[in-house]
Amino acid sequence: MRETPNKPSGARPENESHITEERLEREGTRLSADDLSEVGDKLRLRAAVVYEIIRQEGEEELARAPRNLWWSGIAAGLSIGFSVLGEAVLRAYLPDLGWRHLVENLGYGLGFVIVILARQQLFTENTLTAVLPAISAGKRRTYWRVLRLWGIVLLANVVGTVLFGSALASGLFLTDPVFGAVEALSAHLMEIAPLQMFLRGIVAGWIVATLVWLLPSAEQSKLAIIVLMAWLIAVLDLTHVVAGSVEAVFAFWTGHAGLADVVGGFFLPTLAGNIIGGSALFALIAYAQVSEEI
Repeated sequence: MRETPNKPSGARPENESHITEERLEREGTRLSADDLSEVGDKLRLRAAVVYEIIRQEGEEELARAPRNLWWSGIAAGLSIGFSVLGEAVLRAYLPDLGWRHLVENLGYGLGFVIVILARQQLFTENTLTAVLPAISAGKRRTYWRVLRLWGIVLLANVVGTVLFGSALASGLFLTDPVFGAVEALSAHLMEIAPLQMFLRGIVAGWIVATLVWLLPSAEQSKLAIIVLMAWLIAVLDLTHVVAGSVEAVFAFWTGHAGLADVVGGFFLPTLAGNIIGGSALFALIAYAQVSEEI
């Protein structure tokens, strides 16, 4: 009896191959299944997919224990101080020419890189993700959980920034040129009028929220996107409630601002602007564009 030759284990039966080719032709392409799989890997994430990724991250943040949120928030408050320090170092050692403003503000991204890649709790960044589950669920209990998260993270961030800003103001850790640069940056911040603090805070909150929206699709470009978006906040002279708190505390200890200026002139207007620009406007618009798909 003549034996039937064995087919390779990976070979596809002729009738199955024929069916696959017919299916691909009906779908309007002559690409193989492997080619189509590669195309799928290269496609950009749909807005609904990005939304769902951020929403699930928000669910995880809301489920974290208060103690974990607290210590992560303090770490973020300390880490974001390196944004001020990074900008000050470049300002201190670059020549005072017209282009210095554009270059020195690249240092502002340093703290954001640390906070975001280390997954620390930063108000206006991680707290935005918590808004999406609240909007999706629409339940009072979820809104209370969001407020709890905001309160813990914001207070912890402030504690971290007070520690970092006080350490910088002590003069024990900085060279004279860097100390002078931090002093100049802090004094400039406190010269901004409260209304401008608020308005610039809206734009800064929007930019941070945009950063959050971009990260799921960033893949290997996360570092560049974080630095670029943080640079945009700094170069436009916008106000961020956490990073700016380091400068405000420094200004208080060095006599460039009183407590009323720090709280009423900077902190509260900037906080309100960041919330409106980031958590309110952006989250609502992000939800509106995918509400029919989720």
